[in-house]
Amino acid sequence: MGDFKTGMYVGVFRHNLDDKGRLTIPSQWRPEIDSEANAFLALPSLEHYVNVYPPKMIAQLEARISQISMGDTEGLAAVEMLMSMAHSFSCDKQGRINLNAALIQHARIKKSTVLLGKLSTFSIYSDEVYDALRSKTPISREAQAEVFKRFGL
Repeated sequence: MGDFKTGMYVGVFRHNLDDKGRLTIPSQWRPEIDSEANAFLALPSLEHYVNVYPPKMIAQLEARISQISMGDTEGLAAVEMLMSMAHSFSCDKQGRINLNAALIQHARIKKSTVLLGKLSTFSIYSDEVYDALRSKTPISREAQAEVFKRFGL
C-alpha cells in the first residue's frame, strides 16, 4: 500500500478537460499511486464550483456529518442534497481524474478549469466562475490583516 505525499494543496493551476472528460491534478498534489486509499471526495459548493477532499479529510468530514441528530430533519435533508451530487474518485497513474456529469454541470465546466489549493483541500472552478468570483469586491488589506490576526497568522 502506497503512502500519500505530505505536501499541501497550494497555488492556482489552469488545466483543460481532455477529450474523455478527464482533468489532470497538479503533480505536487497527487497521492502516491498503488494505494487503495487513493480516494478523493468531490462535493458541490454553493458558489458553483467543486470542493475536493483528499483521503485524510474524508474521515473528518464523515465524523462531522455523523454528528447530525436523526431528529434534525433540516440537517439530514441538506446532507442528502449534498451527497446526491457527491462523487468519489481516484487518480490514475497519469494523475487524471473524472468528475461526474452532475458536478461538471454544477461547476459550469466546459473545457478549461482552475484548480485552487486551499491548504488541506482544493477546489475546481470553470474559468468563468473563477474569474467572476475573483472580480467581486476584493478583500481589503485591512480586512485580510484582521482575518490573519483572528487565526494567529
